[in-house]
Amino acid sequence: MLVGYMRVSSDSDRQSTDLQRDALLAAGIDARHLFEDHASGAKDDRPGLAKALEFVRPGDVLIVWKLDRLGRSLSHLLAIVNMLKDQHVAFRSLTEGMDTTTPSGELLFHVFGALAQYERALIQERVVAGLAAARRRGRIGGRPAAIVGEKLDTIIGALNSGMSKAAVCRNFGVKRTTLIETLARVGWPDAYNTRN
Repeated sequence: MLVGYMRVSSDSDRQSTDLQRDALLAAGIDARHLFEDHASGAKDDRPGLAKALEFVRPGDVLIVWKLDRLGRSLSHLLAIVNMLKDQHVAFRSLTEGMDTTTPSGELLFHVFGALAQYERALIQERVVAGLAAARRRGRIGGRPAAIVGEKLDTIIGALNSGMSKAAVCRNFGVKRTTLIETLARVGWPDAYNTRN
C-alpha cells in the first residue's frame, strides 16, 4: 500500500498542502492514506507524521513530495527512514527521486547516511576546537558557576563559623549538590564531608 505524508510550515492561509497533495495523488496514493501536518520542520510535535508512522505496515511505501517535508535535519530524516526499513516499509521522495525499493535509491540513502555521519564528526570537531580556543583565552566551557562573589564569601564564612551545610542550603536557598560542587571547585577542605 502507498501512504503519503505532507507538511507545510504554518497554519497560515498562504501555505497549503495542495501542491504536495496533487503530486502524491498523481503517484497513486489513495486520498484516505494521506497524512499531513501544519508545523515547522523543527518541531518535534507532528501528529500527522506520528499517525502515518503508526499506519504503515510491512510491505508499504511511505511517500513524500520532498525530503525536507519529512525530517527536521539530515540525521532526523535518516533516523525515520532507518526506522521504516526496520519495519520493512520502503520510502520514496518524489522530487529527489529517492526510492529505497530500487538499488540506486538504496545507494543514495547510504550516501546520505555517510554524509550525516561526516556532518556529526565535523560538528564535534568544531566544538572541541572551540572549547580549546576558549580555554587558551582563560574561559572554561560549561554552565556558569551558581554561587559566586559575595554570596560565596558569605557561605564560606558561615561554614568556617560552624554552620552546617544543611543550614547553609536552607538559609541561602541553594541545593546541596550545588553547594558541594562549588566548595570542591574553590578547594574548601571539607567539601565532600557528608557529616555536616
